Amino acid sequence: MVLYSFYIFDRHTECIYSRRWTPRPVSSSGTSTITKTTRPTSSASLSSTAPNDGSGAAPTHKGLSHADDEKLIFGLVFSLRNMVTKLGGADDTFLSYRTGEYKLHYYETPTRMKFVMLTDTKVPNLRQYLYQIWANLYVEYVVKNPLAPTEHPGGVGVSNELFERGLEAFLGAVLPA
Repeated sequence: MVLYSFYIFDRHTECIYSRRWTPRPVSSSGTSTITKTTRPTSSASLSSTAPNDGSGAAPTHKGLSHADDEKLIFGLVFSLRNMVTKLGGADDTFLSYRTGEYKLHYYETPTRMKFVMLTDTKVPNLRQYLYQIWANLYVEYVVKNPLAPTEHPGGVGVSNELFERGLEAFLGAVLPA
């Protein structure tokens, strides 16, 4: 399975955590390896590799800064969630969205935190894993941390080494390569 990116949005629509995993080109041994990129401190533009042609390459979007990507992802989730609610009623919920190049997985907590993961199109729904990330990692390492801020004004994000290590270990254990 190929994992492209992961985002956490707070109830004030701010992206408080984001991480990207970008596939490297296939090595001479025929295996591809994954590198991770975290939220950049500058607004330098990011570009991905070629479109998804079955090789595990990330979707193409050139010239967008990381902040623009975050805004686009939140706007997409907000619009789709509202559309599902209006068409299906208050009981229906938005779970995932798939295009030809990626699949977006979504989980919203009771406190309106939004967890979004972009993966390969062949991945089944990851809602249960997003719930586990929230319950077992975010709540334990961020919410229960007395030194962590309860609100994230201006997009001040989650900066917790235990959360990041736990996320890497969790994703490595539950999501097969």
